[in-house]
Amino acid sequence: MKKLLVTGAAGFIGSNFVRYMLDKYDDYEITVFDALTYAGHLENLEDVKDDPRFKFIKGDIRKAEDVEEPVKNSDIVINFAAESHVDRSIADAENTMNTNVMGVLTLCEAARRHDIERFVQISTDEVYGDIDEGFSKETDPLSPNSPYSAGKTGGELLARSYYRTYGLPVIVTRGSNTYGPYQQPEKLVPLFVSNAMEGKSLPVYGDGMQIRDWLHVMDHCSGVDCALHKGEPGGIYNIGGGNQRPNIEIIKIILEVTGKDESLIKHVADRPGHDRRYALDASKLLGMGWQRTHDFETAMRDTVRWYMDNTAWWKKIKESEENKEFADKWYANRK
Repeated sequence: MKKLLVTGAAGFIGSNFVRYMLDKYDDYEITVFDALTYAGHLENLEDVKDDPRFKFIKGDIRKAEDVEEPVKNSDIVINFAAESHVDRSIADAENTMNTNVMGVLTLCEAARRHDIERFVQISTDEVYGDIDEGFSKETDPLSPNSPYSAGKTGGELLARSYYRTYGLPVIVTRGSNTYGPYQQPEKLVPLFVSNAMEGKSLPVYGDGMQIRDWLHVMDHCSGVDCALHKGEPGGIYNIGGGNQRPNIEIIKIILEVTGKDESLIKHVADRPGHDRRYALDASKLLGMGWQRTHDFETAMRDTVRWYMDNTAWWKKIKESEENKEFADKWYANRK
């Protein structure tokens, strides 16, 4: 049995990845390592908690004493742990950097000491910055424009330096804008679905024409799986959705499925430094056999319905004091 350590896997993409791997493979034991901050919820892993191949450890990737034993007892490390919300990174850049850069350093040091077979650093399309046209390739220069994307850039460059300097077998994946079940309810799709269901306004940044490359979370998971098993140490792999859509189009789909009208849309002051367009060239990973299996039109509507059917899940998170305090303060400044 291979022992897989997945950090940050009580969050959105990480929890879906654990579910995906346990379903697909019989020969992995998976340890989830998560600090259970505002973005990590054990409820996300409720359906796998009794699997004998599953284990959970609470810990912080920024603390060497927390990561030492879990890394030592693993063959492979996949790092999903991050401060992943751009708005929060703008409000608290220091905390974002501590997790997204220094946390990666702590993990890399432990992985180097214990001869880890593979270290996969999960990054983002936002490291490229926005592009007016065309598609970002793995060889393109990086141009992050927010504290979040700068932190992710720093983290992946640090991880890759451990490949060149120490021979740590690092693989980097850069995923595009991901949607699906169990996403933190401050992100666009779950926030707007829940707001619509509660009869609240949908705060749209600027004109809402910011274009994102929409990727279903299970296609993201299969892309990471492909890079893990077929990628080369030192390699970088884009995981793109192939669906460039403006935010306002997603919002209108949400209103359609929830049965609400466009009077709920409220245009607010744009996010500082807001990137206009992302689009990934995923031909490298596609050439290795990776395939997207989720049709956007169907999967996005299914995602909206998942949040409609799981109100207890997002209500608990949205109504926590920490989340309410951040949301009230942030959106008050966007009016």
